Amino acid sequence: MIILTDVDGVLLSWAHSFEWWMKRKGYKKGKCISYKVSEMYGLSVDEADVLVRHFNESAAIGFLPPLNDAIKYVRKMHEEHGAVFHAITSLGTEPYAQRLREENLKRVFGDGIFERVQCIDCGADKTEALKRYEDSGFVWLEDKPENAEVGAKLGLRSFLFNQPYNTDYEVSGDVIRVKNWKDLYDYIY
Repeated sequence: MIILTDVDGVLLSWAHSFEWWMKRKGYKKGKCISYKVSEMYGLSVDEADVLVRHFNESAAIGFLPPLNDAIKYVRKMHEEHGAVFHAITSLGTEPYAQRLREENLKRVFGDGIFERVQCIDCGADKTEALKRYEDSGFVWLEDKPENAEVGAKLGLRSFLFNQPYNTDYEVSGDVIRVKNWKDLYDYIY
């Protein structure tokens, strides 16, 4: 079984690490809960995009911690059910950052679990990356509602991973919201 998954906000805690990195740079996060860095930090969209890209291309990207119960259930799916994972992440196209992403996933989850790690441009839409899996019925796990919807439209079993910034999003009948990896595991097995 192939499981398609986003990385940041699903497998790894990008937001926590980014907040720490921003604090070191002298930025203070506001009280706004949003997927958009510009809204969370009161920055222009352009300035936020530059900072996100700079973080994603920094050494910090190779040391993101796992998110909640991800290790336990990713390994369980792989070891007990033979699942392999294909990660699709809008990290950016910097080759060294991509290598750090791959090494981070291997270090956190183990060798051989991620058969493929596809890095697309920072903030890019995932339609083209998901088209190779169109109508496969593979599980697709994402924290950004728009990308979860794209997966559903392309014939994937699309799940939206619950995060504070997507709780107001009302899932359609084609996208299923899950609280965590245990919730996903119980749903598909």
